[in-house]
Amino acid sequence: MVSHRQHPDHKRTWFTRFAKVTARGAGHPAAFCVALAAILIWAVSGPLFGFSDTWQLVINTGTTIITFLMVFLIQNTQNRDSEAIQVKLDELIRSIDGAHLALLDLEELEEEDLQRIRKGYRELAEQARKELAEGKSDTDVREVGASRRKEYSERQRTRSHSKHQSRPSQR
Repeated sequence: MVSHRQHPDHKRTWFTRFAKVTARGAGHPAAFCVALAAILIWAVSGPLFGFSDTWQLVINTGTTIITFLMVFLIQNTQNRDSEAIQVKLDELIRSIDGAHLALLDLEELEEEDLQRIRKGYRELAEQARKELAEGKSDTDVREVGASRRKEYSERQRTRSHSKHQSRPSQR
């Protein structure tokens, strides 16, 4: 079973907390306004400093350092968010009866395996669109790939047969 923490910041490292707060703050409109104001102040101060090399070096160095550090902070936040979304999607797949459990942890597969699986879903989508254009419904649950449909049907027949045999006769 999954354990849930009582407090969201419980056991988070200082870097995780810092990265999350910084990424959230950097995406806020106020952060854009602060950055814009800094650039405007720098530009207006140009004549005061005679547009010197030092004046140019200040903005170049400042923006380079900030950009360099923000790349790592934002990437850290995106990685955590992506992993959390993957876990949530895995849980949804796991909890749906009849879902393809092989799709769990799909992000760990090689590109060629992903392409093969995507192809099956593209074919399924094309078939659904074709049927929709013919006025049919596109809301049924279909198996991906022809061979999988056959396997699923056989499995359903076996289950149904097993259920009927395991019931005591009612005579």
